[in-house]
Amino acid sequence: LTESYVMRKLQPFLANVKKRIVKAPKVYIRDSGLLHSLLQIETLMDLQSNPRYGASWEGFALEQICSVLALDPNECFFWGTHGGAEIDLVIERGGKRYGFEFKVTEKPSVTHSMTIAQTDLELEKVYLVYPGELSFPLRDGVEALGYGKIPELKI
Repeated sequence: LTESYVMRKLQPFLANVKKRIVKAPKVYIRDSGLLHSLLQIETLMDLQSNPRYGASWEGFALEQICSVLALDPNECFFWGTHGGAEIDLVIERGGKRYGFEFKVTEKPSVTHSMTIAQTDLELEKVYLVYPGELSFPLRDGVEALGYGKIPELKI
């Protein structure tokens, strides 16, 4: 299913840190319409009340980032620890690491996981991708990236 572009499998980013790292891959259905059909979601209201709403957004936004940045599947990773810290997408470009966290929220804010990942992975920048229109800094090295600004993303 990954070779036919139905599923995306993200391998774990195995950084040399002193934490127990999650080593099992994460799997996404690449087409959110297919996911919604499988979950029998027919309307926006159905989606917003479904417990898989966040996962749907995560997969959809991840695909948009991968497309805009023209990422090869072998360039896409996730990072997570057994302690619960995680970052949804980690990429390396030009010798620098970048992290992406995908959240369905109207008020993006820095999470503890983002702080841990930024430090442990020495991320150049962390982007919190949310379904808004605006982009703005949340703190040094962390930016809220509204969905409407994804086409302008340059790394």
